[in-house]
Amino acid sequence: MKTVFALLLAVLCLPAFAQQTLETIYDGVEFDMPKVKEASFPDFEKSITDFGAVGDGLTKNSEAFKSAIEAVNQAGGGKVLVPRGVWYTGPITLLSNVNLHLEDGALIIFSRDKDDYPLVETSFEGLNTVRCLSPINAYQVENIAITGKGTINGSGEVWRAVKKGKMTESQWKNLIKSGGIVEGTTWFPSQSFLDGYKASSSFNVPDVTDRNELQKMKDFLRPVMVSIRESKVVLLDGPTFQNSPAWNIHPLMSEDVIIRNLNVRNPWFSQNGDGLDLESCKNALIYNNTFDVGDDAICIKSGKDKDGRDRAIPTENVIIKNNVVYHGHGGVTVGSEMSSGVRNIHVSACTFIGTDIGLRFKSTRGRGGVVENIWISGIDMVGIPTEAIGFNMFYTGNSPVIEEDQSAEDEARQENLLPVTEETPVFRNISMKNITVTDSEIAAFFMGLPEMKLENVRLENAVLQAKKGITAIDASGLELINVRVLGTDEVPLTIYNSQGVKVSGFMFEENGKAAVRVLGNSENVEFDQADFKSPDQIIKGNGLSRNAVKLK
Repeated sequence: MKTVFALLLAVLCLPAFAQQTLETIYDGVEFDMPKVKEASFPDFEKSITDFGAVGDGLTKNSEAFKSAIEAVNQAGGGKVLVPRGVWYTGPITLLSNVNLHLEDGALIIFSRDKDDYPLVETSFEGLNTVRCLSPINAYQVENIAITGKGTINGSGEVWRAVKKGKMTESQWKNLIKSGGIVEGTTWFPSQSFLDGYKASSSFNVPDVTDRNELQKMKDFLRPVMVSIRESKVVLLDGPTFQNSPAWNIHPLMSEDVIIRNLNVRNPWFSQNGDGLDLESCKNALIYNNTFDVGDDAICIKSGKDKDGRDRAIPTENVIIKNNVVYHGHGGVTVGSEMSSGVRNIHVSACTFIGTDIGLRFKSTRGRGGVVENIWISGIDMVGIPTEAIGFNMFYTGNSPVIEEDQSAEDEARQENLLPVTEETPVFRNISMKNITVTDSEIAAFFMGLPEMKLENVRLENAVLQAKKGITAIDASGLELINVRVLGTDEVPLTIYNSQGVKVSGFMFEENGKAAVRVLGNSENVEFDQADFKSPDQIIKGNGLSRNAVKLK
């Protein structure tokens, strides 16, 4: 067995993943993936300066952007050019056949005046609701793009609440001096925000629906920065998207979406500061991007609870390749809003460096929806502070890293069985292979529901160096094939209330404890006897049936 040092050296010497192109992006995909249509435009161009835009960072250029986009749209399509400069503006609404192109050195900064962002009907966190108009927005359009090497800044600092525990003492003091309201250990940007916060029992969506009441708490209804809804043939290629009020990029109920070569950034303390939330979309490519954000980096969603189930639009046919994630609650995440379902997802050649969780699957009772047919391979993870691989079917919305306003019991597992209904989430047929994890806290955690097991999850050819090993709870058909667990000071593998588990080629560093525990109501758990010096390395819990554990 390799030493931990040798393993770390091998990881450091891994070759970089190759940049993907449209010619290679479909290679190795396990399902019948349709060719995604790429946006294209006539050779026609208008600069925002043609319509009076001034790039001094002070002049509000809302009308210039609007006029330039309308002119290109009415001409049959083309490029709206944003030249080098600092372009201060209110919301930008994209129209069909328009490519908003930011030249190198171009910086768009969105207005800090919330009166520029009227309330609109939309969806947020999977619920039908009302929010402020997004800084960049598109609705029922076709053939649009945002391209170039410039930067788009959403002025998120005027929208977001901030928790004290996520800042240094000096940062916190400066934030308080800037204004706002402190209640408990949270800074709120305004009384309007605080009123909305107190009126919401569902995270960030208020319970009230009256428009007059919502107007009073308008500051709380912070928008995603890029909202593209019910649109077709969408391309984001090249720019930096940063400092969003809520989520950064949110394609919703759209088709033929390409997200590539982006730098997506948010402060690590930004609440709901997701990078990319692909929701109820069909046929999408996500490749060659870098994420460093405050919440989940690449997140697959499809609506929440009844609103999501009534929508009945799954996210399907998605390729995610060659992305790097630094800070984020999850590197690649599915859920927790997945009530319309998720299927046919390929993830490969990604690197996660210090994300709170690496591969993250989350849901809860009441969601419903089926997540199935997901293939993940070639993932390298370093410095993951919680679970490198995490399945949590009892997710209640908390950060993976325990924060000052939450406790370890907040998402406690409940062993009572509930009836299986349309509200029961289903996760099945998920394959992960060629996974490397170093210097992390928990190798893997698989937790289904007592009434609905995680079904047919396979982990193959994995090297997992972590302080804690693998735990499987309420899993059915779990396979661990050629998996190494290194560096743990606890039992490398624990199986609880799981059935039909197959483990072969299992390698572990001996630490004076048992190699495996099989507990609860587990049945039909099969090991390869060649993996163990003695059957005594497998501890069997009280109450197991005589033939629950088999050595072959």
